[in-house]
Amino acid sequence: MVVQAREGLLTDTARILVATAVPAERDAVARGLHDSGPAIDVVAVGVGPAAAAAGTATALTKAALAGHPYTLVVSAGIGGGFTAPPGAVLIADAITAADLGAETPEGFVPVTELGFGTVTHRPPASLVRDIAARTGATVGTVLTVSTVTGTADRAALLAQRHPGAVAEAMEGFGVAEAAAAHGVPVAEIRTVSNAVGPRDRAAWRIGDALAALTDAFGKAAPVLESWKNT
Repeated sequence: MVVQAREGLLTDTARILVATAVPAERDAVARGLHDSGPAIDVVAVGVGPAAAAAGTATALTKAALAGHPYTLVVSAGIGGGFTAPPGAVLIADAITAADLGAETPEGFVPVTELGFGTVTHRPPASLVRDIAARTGATVGTVLTVSTVTGTADRAALLAQRHPGAVAEAMEGFGVAEAAAAHGVPVAEIRTVSNAVGPRDRAAWRIGDALAALTDAFGKAAPVLESWKNT
């Protein structure tokens, strides 16, 4: 299901795809975009990097075949924060697959050091800067994991391995891989629902994170609408 922030004009210069994991995130983003101008489509593509890559690639392909290709893809949703409190807004200056590689006797080796692929996609610096200025977001690496962190040891390991990490989620790298395959720039915006570490559902603030997501996209919409990849 695609939720359009506003029915109407589709332009050849600005068409944006926002990919979330689940419908609750999709609807929170769409509420923030209700007054948007250019076409911004919000799609729930599924949980995890594989589903996110497949769903995003499908949406990008359909748009391209229809003659209205997207010019920007944004991975969005809630996630765990390393130090930021619940409700905080975070934007990625790097979208990194945290656990794509191999465990060796000497420690973890990312897949790039094995001679394959990539582990990090970097959103356009100007877009990151402008969204952060508009929303007050903290900028840093957003990690993509296939298994959500549930222990202090795992949280400490990820923080040591990725010292610039501000959040973990499960879809960003998959969305970025699909965008890269289509030659489309990507960004990732997250709001914090819980701390990365020991799993404590009583401490989760999903409602606050979804409300923050709505507010963030309401503020970011003018930046997304006007940004051009120059």
